[in-house]
Amino acid sequence: MTVDRWWLLVGFLGQGLFTMRFVIQWLSSERLRRSVIPVAFWYFSLAGGITLLAYALWREDPVFIVGQATGLVIYIRNLYFIGLENLRSRDVAPAGS
Repeated sequence: MTVDRWWLLVGFLGQGLFTMRFVIQWLSSERLRRSVIPVAFWYFSLAGGITLLAYALWREDPVFIVGQATGLVIYIRNLYFIGLENLRSRDVAPAGS
């Protein structure tokens, strides 16, 4: 496999991961019958964003690089907030629960 084909595979993998976030959000919302964003959405966003950023860097595409890098900041920040919320809810949970 050539280097170009390998990177093309990386690009498609990243796009697949990124697409899965919408599938997960859609299925979760259908299951609950309301719009929700599950934590898995943010993990797939992060994984897809990292993979697509690597591909964008290889392509040396500044527009694609800025777009993916900016998104990564948002995904990491949302996961940080989710982690904080989990810590807070664990701290206030009744003893023995």
